[in-house]
Amino acid sequence: MSDRIAGLLLAALAAWAFVTAGSFEAGFSDPVGPAAFPRLVAVPLGILSLFLILRPDPDPRWAVGRPLLRQALAVAVLGGYALLLETLGFPVATLLGATFLARLLGARWLPALATGAALSLVLFVLFDQVLDLPLPLWPQTVG
Repeated sequence: MSDRIAGLLLAALAAWAFVTAGSFEAGFSDPVGPAAFPRLVAVPLGILSLFLILRPDPDPRWAVGRPLLRQALAVAVLGGYALLLETLGFPVATLLGATFLARLLGARWLPALATGAALSLVLFVLFDQVLDLPLPLWPQTVG
């Protein structure tokens, strides 16, 4: 039953993301538009959520103890990343988010930091320079 509930929640999330992405506006003339990437993610999410609804695991095992705590911390890191993206700028927020996620997956501090730095740089260049999707480079001021 828990797989079906998760599938329904993910299907609702996919539908919401797909519909909400249609209202995104860009201040520049981009032939693809800012809705393309969220919709590109929402469609497979919706399709895969149907798998959970139609073919649930007959005996799902829930995480308990330390694994459950690590999963909750990973969700908190991703939520914090989303909240801090504009405040800190893309490179710093991505560096911190990727570093802490790597640590949660068991990496030592130095490799986690190196991974975070590399991922931050590669993603910034890919989205901002190659795909021409502007990202906040520096912390944004409110006011």
